Amino acid sequence: MQPLIDQFGAFAPLIVSAVQALIFLIIGWIVANAVSAYVKARVTKSERIDQTLGAFFSSIVKWLILIAVFIAVLQLFGFEATSLVAVLGAATLAIGLALQGTLADLAAGVMLIIFRPYKLGQYVDIGGTSGTVKDLNLFITELATPDNVQIVVPNGQAWGQIITNYSTHKTRRCDLTFGIDYGDSADKAIDIILKTANADERVHKDPEPWVRVVNLGDSSVDLGVRLWCNAADYWELKWHMTKTVKEAFDAEGISIPYPHSVEIQKAG
Repeated sequence: MQPLIDQFGAFAPLIVSAVQALIFLIIGWIVANAVSAYVKARVTKSERIDQTLGAFFSSIVKWLILIAVFIAVLQLFGFEATSLVAVLGAATLAIGLALQGTLADLAAGVMLIIFRPYKLGQYVDIGGTSGTVKDLNLFITELATPDNVQIVVPNGQAWGQIITNYSTHKTRRCDLTFGIDYGDSADKAIDIILKTANADERVHKDPEPWVRVVNLGDSSVDLGVRLWCNAADYWELKWHMTKTVKEAFDAEGISIPYPHSVEIQKAG
């Protein structure tokens, strides 16, 4: 029995250190999340600081605290600070070789913050994936689709793709096309479209609404429409104009033809 007690006593300091390390890790994790959330909340309330920077720096703060906690835990087991620097240097090299993709995401995240091709709350298309930017941290960009589906894009892929930002500029051009029958008057149809556009307060007067015959199709004469509006009004204006112009055409006797084909048969 005594040998067991002596053996337990020999491991007692190690057990105590392990318990202390576990407590320290838990407290460090809680503190890191709390400080990160505090930084993000403070930035959100400030009108002088871009919220995208707040999300990014809160992520950096969290990881720096966790690294400091990890170093402190190692010191509990007797590692000296100088030894830790050497070990961390070698570990960083090994981890860097093993996690090249992750480090590429980190580097890309820094580039995204420096050049800021998109910010939180903006609607973007990244390499064919569209959504509203919800978060940008050290490694990933989080998007939310219009039907509220989460999409996580690694920063390395985001930086390496073509980025289309629909929210950068305050105004956008709304393009529409209406087809009318060959027997109808193009000038009359143009007047109807212009009258409808000018009656909508969301349509800018400068540049003024533009309507032209843009194509002679197989079944219709196509009228191209270009209207400028505030970016926030784009979709509602597009849907409203499509409906209102159709109703105005119906009221004025302008036909929107169905696509049709002609079958020719040879006799006998």
